[in-house]
Amino acid sequence: MGNEIISTRDKQILTSLINEYILTAEPVGSRSIAKKYNINLSPATIRNVMSDLEEIGLLHQPHTSAGRIPTERAMRFYVNSILKVKRLSAPEKNRIRKKYKFSELEASDIIKQTSEVLSVLSHHMSIVSAPKIIGTILKHIEFIKISKNRILVIFVSQSGFVQNRIIEDHDDVSQNELDKYNNYLNKTLVGISLEEVSAKIEKEIKKEKIIYDKLLSKALLLSKKALGKEFKPELYIEGQVNLLECPEFAEVEKMKTLLHALEEKNLLVNLLTKSRDAEGVQIFIGSEAQLSDMQTLSIITSPYRYGKNVIGALGIIGPTRMDYLKLIPIVEYSAQLVTEFLNVKFE
Repeated sequence: MGNEIISTRDKQILTSLINEYILTAEPVGSRSIAKKYNINLSPATIRNVMSDLEEIGLLHQPHTSAGRIPTERAMRFYVNSILKVKRLSAPEKNRIRKKYKFSELEASDIIKQTSEVLSVLSHHMSIVSAPKIIGTILKHIEFIKISKNRILVIFVSQSGFVQNRIIEDHDDVSQNELDKYNNYLNKTLVGISLEEVSAKIEKEIKKEKIIYDKLLSKALLLSKKALGKEFKPELYIEGQVNLLECPEFAEVEKMKTLLHALEEKNLLVNLLTKSRDAEGVQIFIGSEAQLSDMQTLSIITSPYRYGKNVIGALGIIGPTRMDYLKLIPIVEYSAQLVTEFLNVKFE
């Protein structure tokens, strides 16, 4: 939708209505706009404009006697064409930074703290994906026997994040043998990305000397098995109770629908993966987020980096009437802080 669809006057009324709806979560009437938003128009004129906006799909009237609320389409138009997002001031950035304790944390802890801080700052629900292990540089790999035919494989990235995977092996290898594999693999594979690890394993396996060395061959085959499936990033979620306090979800059935949508972690992971692969802040409004039947939620996300590589994403989930003007810069700056922390800690 382009700016040319509605006039400057209509845009002013739509903006006022959306701002009031963000504040109250209630249908907005023409009198409220006339009194509060310094528009030199009568309530009757405003009401006619609201009716026109409803006809083109930007407003919705839930009840005949009620005011109107913005549609999902209107919120997208508001975010794309009306909203003027400002960067945080130095004092605002400093207040956010003080909520973190970066110097006291290991890399794996910072993700959990980020989800907690984002929830507090936004008063909504936060989601943060742990870094994807693929694409990061391998620092350490270890095989640990946990039962007769099951082995725990631990990958540690150079940026300090840990990913575990359990594989099955029918040879019933002893821990003593696994330790030998660990020593060999940590000399052979450490210091390269996991994509490169997979390629190097294939190359090593094809070497003639490996064919005749049972220990080396077995170590590489177990590594290949461990890397055979895609790693799913762990997801940290905080602040679900914040959403339950929103008036939109006060009704029992709506609350049930909300909780069901938030249980679909695979959808949230996919959403953050999509955000991770994009540049900058991404905003998914209502059905754009594709969270089950929950079309009254919006999500603001931003990727974070280690070096030049995007390795994860973070964001907040709130009602579609969330305060985008306030929350977009918070999400953007939080991603910058995580990026800064990782690169300073592990430079």
